[in-house]
Amino acid sequence: MTTTTNAPAVSKPAAATSAQAGSEQTAPAGFTLTPPAANLTMTVTKRNGRRDPVDLNKIVRAVTRNCEGLFSVDPMRVATRTISGLYDGATTRELDELSIRTAALLTAEEPEYGRLAARLLAGVIEKEVAGIEIHAFSQSVQRGFDLGLINERLLTFVQANARKLNDAIDPSLNQRFDYFGLRTLYDRYLLRHPTARTVIETPQQFFLRIACALSEDVSDALALYRRMAQLDYIPSSPTLFNSGTTHEQLSSCFLLDSPEDSLESIYKRYMDVAKLSKFSGGIGLSYTRIRSRGSLIRSTNGLSNGIVPWLKTLDASVAAVNQGGKRKGAACVYLEPWHADVEEFLELRDNTGDEARRTHNLNLANWIPDEFMRRVEADGDWSLFDPARVPQLTDLWGEAFDRAYHAAEVAGLAARTVKARELYSRMVRTLAQTGNGWMNFKDKSNRACNQTLREGNVVHLSNLCTEILEVTSQDETAVCNLGSINLSHHVELFAEGPVHGEDGRFDFEKLAETVRLAVRQLDRVIDLNFYPIETARRANLKWRPVGLGVMGLQDVFFKLRMPFDSDQARALSKQIAEAVYFHALSASNELAMERGRHPSFADTRASQGELQFEAWGVTPSDAHGWDSLRARIAEHGLRNSLLIAIAPTATIASIAGCYECIEPQVSNLFKRETLSGDFLVVNRYLAEELKTLGLWTPELRDRIKMAEGSIQGITQIPESLRAVYRTAWELPMRSLIDMAADRGAFIDQSQSLNLFIESPNIGQLSSMYMYAWKKGLKTTYYLRSRPATKIAKATVSGVAEAAKPEYSAVEAVACSLENPESCEACQ
Repeated sequence: MTTTTNAPAVSKPAAATSAQAGSEQTAPAGFTLTPPAANLTMTVTKRNGRRDPVDLNKIVRAVTRNCEGLFSVDPMRVATRTISGLYDGATTRELDELSIRTAALLTAEEPEYGRLAARLLAGVIEKEVAGIEIHAFSQSVQRGFDLGLINERLLTFVQANARKLNDAIDPSLNQRFDYFGLRTLYDRYLLRHPTARTVIETPQQFFLRIACALSEDVSDALALYRRMAQLDYIPSSPTLFNSGTTHEQLSSCFLLDSPEDSLESIYKRYMDVAKLSKFSGGIGLSYTRIRSRGSLIRSTNGLSNGIVPWLKTLDASVAAVNQGGKRKGAACVYLEPWHADVEEFLELRDNTGDEARRTHNLNLANWIPDEFMRRVEADGDWSLFDPARVPQLTDLWGEAFDRAYHAAEVAGLAARTVKARELYSRMVRTLAQTGNGWMNFKDKSNRACNQTLREGNVVHLSNLCTEILEVTSQDETAVCNLGSINLSHHVELFAEGPVHGEDGRFDFEKLAETVRLAVRQLDRVIDLNFYPIETARRANLKWRPVGLGVMGLQDVFFKLRMPFDSDQARALSKQIAEAVYFHALSASNELAMERGRHPSFADTRASQGELQFEAWGVTPSDAHGWDSLRARIAEHGLRNSLLIAIAPTATIASIAGCYECIEPQVSNLFKRETLSGDFLVVNRYLAEELKTLGLWTPELRDRIKMAEGSIQGITQIPESLRAVYRTAWELPMRSLIDMAADRGAFIDQSQSLNLFIESPNIGQLSSMYMYAWKKGLKTTYYLRSRPATKIAKATVSGVAEAAKPEYSAVEAVACSLENPESCEACQ
């Protein structure tokens, strides 16, 4: 029951006297509350179950107290709405949630309300934790240990350093959160009581727990805590979920080579995938070794049904092992395009057809050799083979693959021959219709991988989100540990308010410090990690790969007022990538001096003096001492075989309050979905600019909403601003690919590169992916396009505009917007 008729009357006198201003306030200065008579007998139910008379001024004070420094926020709008929801016996928790939701709903017209909502939510969390008699960090860890959630190693560390650690907690850092980031943290990351389901730690205690679990001494723990609490750097979701717990599976990604072509090997892979998925791992799995449909089964003299039935079984298993209810299991299956079942493989995600031959939970990816792309370009024929007849092709790349492939054709081993362009068009059509069937390039991925110096070390696939490239075999399951730097917190501003390019600079000195700290944390994960299967432990300790990424590149361009596709932005993006790679190598080299090089250093290209940019034919800038670093690596080695990978950051970017990874914004006005409801959110940078120009009006906000978040048709906004605040749909994809190629010369793994086309056609997509291959990209990720229909929109007058079909060719929406669970295995 919600009673709105009993809301208090709020009035504001013409002026408040100085005496009034200096006295204790029960409402913001100049306001008075006149509660209705009915409220005099109302009670509220406290958290301890006691019922007290309603005190409206407490509600006002609670909201007002959290508005400090939020100059565009009106606390009375939130307070009066909360009071209007009062009913006799209402709980204080219900009133707190109403205040939070009210503030969150107002973010569409003023982004600062998101900060208010976050502060109110932080207060709720503090009360929830205090309600179970937890007041200090060490108490939180002790309670977690008593409940069987925290391991003894972490407890011992915290008990030995309790005073320093308790004093390090800084609740004021909660003010850095936006609402959606803190709500995500509260709903899904903070440790909860196993039965009561109440949280047993605050956000700051959470960050300090992660830092202590990943550190060897107090100084390292405090340094890492400050970086995370300031949202400068965030480890990946598995690390956040499991650090310090009884099962510390902290790694993000697992890559499994194709099972051997036997019943025993196929079923062993099912078990491997299930064990890895149980503890939050995102799975990449090749299936290229499995014989094709119609292939002879010698033991029974029967014919194989091909890979589809096996993948159908895998699909059900991935859905069943749902990572403890925290998120859905997620896996991506890779297949090389010479496999005779490739066309059936491309149909697995279709929305029509035989359901027995559809896998709606698996993601699909193509692992494409250069020879295929050359034949597409030349409009040549392409031969399809049964892997049982050409088993050597799976373990070959580059010229060795080309020779073996040609020899198999000459020997007449092909199952059948198709036109290369027809198969390529089918691949592109699958992308257009489903967003799946990602294009990844086998030869460049191997040629530019630090681990493939020695014959037999082969990259057979990428991971769930296409940013990890590591060698795999039947004895080695590749593993990667991820974390991402929030680039938006590495911009130094020289002026208050909306910034211009000349009023700020990118802080490369701070970036260097963050990179070095992050590499040490990621390397520590390798030694602490719980490995669900032995082949993963073996590979991770042998190669010690990590994947340091970035997020918030779009924020950097907004802060410095750079159009995403400008020459200035492209140059800065490349400079950032080079700096991250340089300092990551430097940190790994220092770790090698301290703790020894990784066991397989002699099998890497770095041991021969070859670094990533040389595989791209790129000469680095003179800003760093590359020759000196190369000499130190030759002498002391590296602690880690791989260092850089840019993951999607779907969830941790939300926690950090920045845009995802290296992507442009999708809209200036978008919907956020939370457990508390759906909220419209506006681009806070654009809102600041428009407020300065006096254009931030309800009418203009409605125009942006009606334009699906675009401002390109609003001529009142200066053209220079419209260029800065274009969306992904309004940027040329050639620019994104060029920037990815520039960046790629300093990424020794890869990057999750989404591409955006509003209404794609086959010819357009064919050209786009051919261009990506020619630019030397290793991998690409989702093709993102807009839905074929638009939702109805309510205007200021409340009249709804009818939904209009866009007649878009596809409805393929990226997972980070519509299905974030599938991306979160990485971030």
